[in-house]
Parts: sequence; C-alpha cells; structure tokens
Amino acid sequence: MQKINDTLRKLANKKDFQQRYEVIKKEIMTNEEIQSFLRKNQREISQEMIDRSLGKLYEYTAQSKECNRCPSLDGCVNMMKGFHPHIVIHGNNIDLQYERCPRKVLHDERRKHERLIQSIYVPKEILNASLGEIELNKGRIKAIELAATFVDNFNKNEKEKGLYFYGKFGVGKSYILGAIANELAKKGVSSLIVYVPEFLREMKSAIGDQTIDVKLETIKKAPILMLDDIGAETMSSWARDEVLGTILQFRMLESLPTFFTSNFDLEELEHHLTYSQRGEEERLKAARIMERIKYLAKPVHVDGPNRRL
Repeated sequence: MQKINDTLRKLANKKDFQQRYEVIKKEIMTNEEIQSFLRKNQREISQEMIDRSLGKLYEYTAQSKECNRCPSLDGCVNMMKGFHPHIVIHGNNIDLQYERCPRKVLHDERRKHERLIQSIYVPKEILNASLGEIELNKGRIKAIELAATFVDNFNKNEKEKGLYFYGKFGVGKSYILGAIANELAKKGVSSLIVYVPEFLREMKSAIGDQTIDVKLETIKKAPILMLDDIGAETMSSWARDEVLGTILQFRMLESLPTFFTSNFDLEELEHHLTYSQRGEEERLKAARIMERIKYLAKPVHVDGPNRRL
C-alpha cells in the first residue's frame, strides 16, 4: 500500500504539487470516521498533530474496516491480512493500532476448535453453503424459511431456540446447517459444527489422553452448536448420559442455541437412544435426553431428491 510520503515525493516534481496535495488532504480531513475521532478528542489534538500525522491518517482511509471492503479473509485488501486499523493517540502523535478483523477472529476461533476437536469436520461444500443457493422445493421451503428467520432475528442478548432438521439421507440437512453458520459468520457470530458419530468416538479416546474435560467445555459453551447426524452413531450408555447428556443439560440451562440433523424424527431418535449397544433398555434416560432436545430445538422435516446422487 502506497504511503502518503511516497505520494508526496512523486508529486513534488510536478507543477501542480500544491493542488494535488490539497486534494489528498481534503480527502483525509473529510473522512467521516476521522472527523468523528477528531471531534471526540478535540481537547487533546492540535492542528500541528494533525499535520504531522497525515501519513497515518491517509493509511487509515485507504484500508478496509470491519471487513467492509474485503470479499473474504483470503481476499483481505489491508496491509496486514486479517487486521484492520483503529486511530489512537500516542503521546503527541496520532497513530494507528491494528487489531484482528471480524473474519480473522472467527477464523482463529475455528482453527483453535479444530486443533482441539478433530471431529469438527465439515465438507468443503458445506463450508461454502449459502441459504440463497439452496434449491427450493416443497420439502425444503419450511426449513429454509425457519433458518433464515433464525439468522435475521438472532441477537446475542436474546437467546433463540434452535432447529432439529430430520429427513432421509442426502436431502440437504447438513448443507442447511452450513448455510446458517455462514450467514451468522457475516454477523460476527461463531458456530461450531460437530459430526456426532466421530465426536463420540473421539470423546472415548479422550479418556486416555485426559483431554475429555477441556473438549466437553468447548462444545458445551459454543455460542451456536450444531450436532450433525445425531442417531447415526452406535450409542453407549456412557456416551448418551455422560457426554451428550452433559452437553445438552448445560446448553438447556444457559439457553444456548443448538441445532441438530438426523435421519430420525424425534420418536425414532428416542427409540434409538433407549437401547444401548449392549442391548439394555433404558427408557427413562432416553426420555431425559429427548426432553433436553425438545427444549433446545424445534423439529423441522426436510425432504427432496437426494443431493448426493
């Protein structure tokens, strides 16, 4: 990115130097964000400070803030990819302080989760999912409408109920989850999508390496948790009660938005949870899990052609 000093040196050799200089200065001084900063700090800022700091102020105007000029994190236009500037006062100078932009914050948070929990695996097509690109049909309209309503109405201070998407294999349930996550990311809201069968296998292994507690805490406290393909696992009593039950109990008490996808409707899922891999029948424990799921999410049937064929 070209700094103002370099620009001025080039302009100095031209006859219209002063005129061009004034144009650049006017561009800087009419910037709304700079004007707001100067008004807020007018008692501390002198004209001399402003003149001395024109280079920094020009640097500020030329960069994206809050990702407003960047199509993506990879397409960040700033001097430091993933970082945007804030105007600050350091001593007798106006300076810039760089902080992570919203997309960088979400990216780093996801990477931290991925390093900790290997079952946070999402296919590439889901990472790029968009509600506006989902093929509409009678079986998906309600699901898409409710998903869009959740995103539009979501407020961090007012907890919303999640959705339980169920339907046959390949109708786009997981894709809708990915689309919701991407739409929320645009609002600066982090989501965690976990593939349940792999996650439960991972949690069993975590007993040996003593990481189970920290992994459970990460899942429990995710701002938006999406449990993909619940019911596809071979459920043990321990996984149902100590892992899934613990996560859902915490999220129910804290009213944290939680989404699910499953091939089972709620009645079929309860039957699945009733019988452990040892063949034990535990209706009461299964009912407790279902009570939490029903509290956390509204069931939505998803239908349509198999997208994977």
